[in-house]
Amino acid sequence: MVGPLAPAAVAQEQAPRVLRVALVQEIDHLNPFTASFASSTMVGRFAWEFLTLPSSEDATPTGGVAESWKASEDKLTWTFTIREGMTWSDGEPVTAHDAAFTFNTIMSDPKAAEANGGYVENFEEVTAPDDRTLVIETKEPQASMTALDVPIVPEHVWSKVEDMQDPATDSVEVVGVGSGPFVIAEYRPNELVRMKANEDYWRGAPAYDELHFVKFENADAAVNALRNGEVDFINRLTQAQFDSLSGEPGVETNQASGRRYRELLMNPGARNAEGDEIGDGHPALRDVKVRRAIAMAIDPKVLVEKVLGGYGELPGGLVPPIYAAFHYEPGDDVRYRFDPQAANRLLDEAGYRRGADGIRVDSEGRRLEFRLTGRSSEDYAQRASDYIVSWLKDVGIAVSKNLVSDNEVDETTSSGHYDLAFSGWGTNPDPDYILSKQTCAALPAASGSSSSNAFFCDETYDELYYRQAAELDPAKRAELVKQAQARYYELVPSLVLGYDNVLEAYRSDRFTGFVRQPEGEGQIMEQTGYWGFYGAKPVDAAAEGQESSGLSTGVWVALGAGALVLLAVGGTVVVRRRSSIDDRE
Repeated sequence: MVGPLAPAAVAQEQAPRVLRVALVQEIDHLNPFTASFASSTMVGRFAWEFLTLPSSEDATPTGGVAESWKASEDKLTWTFTIREGMTWSDGEPVTAHDAAFTFNTIMSDPKAAEANGGYVENFEEVTAPDDRTLVIETKEPQASMTALDVPIVPEHVWSKVEDMQDPATDSVEVVGVGSGPFVIAEYRPNELVRMKANEDYWRGAPAYDELHFVKFENADAAVNALRNGEVDFINRLTQAQFDSLSGEPGVETNQASGRRYRELLMNPGARNAEGDEIGDGHPALRDVKVRRAIAMAIDPKVLVEKVLGGYGELPGGLVPPIYAAFHYEPGDDVRYRFDPQAANRLLDEAGYRRGADGIRVDSEGRRLEFRLTGRSSEDYAQRASDYIVSWLKDVGIAVSKNLVSDNEVDETTSSGHYDLAFSGWGTNPDPDYILSKQTCAALPAASGSSSSNAFFCDETYDELYYRQAAELDPAKRAELVKQAQARYYELVPSLVLGYDNVLEAYRSDRFTGFVRQPEGEGQIMEQTGYWGFYGAKPVDAAAEGQESSGLSTGVWVALGAGALVLLAVGGTVVVRRRSSIDDRE
């Protein structure tokens, strides 16, 4: 370098600007074909673009890999036009062939269908006539065609994978090529997922360099890390943690209606797709009267008020109230109310008599003694389990707590090795996915698949599910969705315990611009999209750079249309990368 800006010394490029997010839930898989944990699917949403995705404003469909789409007159053929000029992070073009490969793999390989098989069950054929045209033909009209929550993967990488459930599919060598706003650069199980900004992302690169998801054993440790500045964002806060962070200097809190529900699984007799019994669930739970009695012995109002500290909503169906059009609210004549006397009467009528110690036994003399499985890292499971143990003891059911790691919960519930278990799902604006998880088709191909931990299979429910899936009239479809939830509620293979409010906090002295979904009032983390962290920006990055280098004055000089700028001060030049999201510092 020559001229008046020639430095006596050139400092190295500034350290990456990093947004660090605390995770209190483990990652089950990074492989998008098998990932089911909320933490895992969230990472996938940043790494791989979707065909379409819910907008940040109101969750209506917006373009992703597809820039436009149209349906045939009979609604059986959908044609998607793939976005021109979009590339994978390794420079290869994103084409319709990648999307066709993704869907056809799920359609043809049961192992690849584990996470998202429900979306393609009605697909007849998926083809790519050319690089920019994707054609999906369905057997029946499908209302969810603009809400396919399926990450599109690069064919040139994933076509080399022989076994979609091989642990190697979680490695950076496989998952490190993406098309989203960030790409996976490093994965240390139970420690860290490091993602780098995708400089070639079609919407524009993020305003910072790296996004880190840092694993913590529990929320208390994560809260301390936020206070100490070791992380910048945390969610799934308890009421006490949220309240303690409100008003904390440099910290902003966010409360929003959530898209997740909590449930208590009651193993109704786990079976695989072939109808073979799997697992070791207590046989008494196959009796719907026992499951209904359990539902009447539990007080969800206490769980919402005492365990959630009032930061939640009372339960109804599988679709939370945030999606009001599809939410099922049981009528007074069918609602499970806290009524221990009614629960006792029902168990008496069903022939489960009390033993000398007050614990009931079935017709074969086997005690009604159930295991209650939950996540040891989760405050809710730790506290709610005490209430449930006490309530069920009052009606003659003994319960032993089994609080273990996230992955152990997943392994035991997905293989049917549980009696009762805490669980929950994040729902999407379109209800098809969460309803599909309860169909007979969602029963696991083999023990250990996470397709359906509730192991529910009912012909009446299935009929309602398939009718809503094919109904394109919004009002008629909403009614069928509610009827399907009512059937599930009646047979109670699991009991919805409530809907958590989203309780989040972030370092407002470091980052700003977090996008909420829906806009202005919704949640930031674990969205049905990537808007929350993609939109974030470092606070006064230029001043931060000056402070970190010990410089007090300087001059910014842009090097053409590129991404580098020079700050020259007193013989020292600091090289910084310009934000490419909008060419502003």
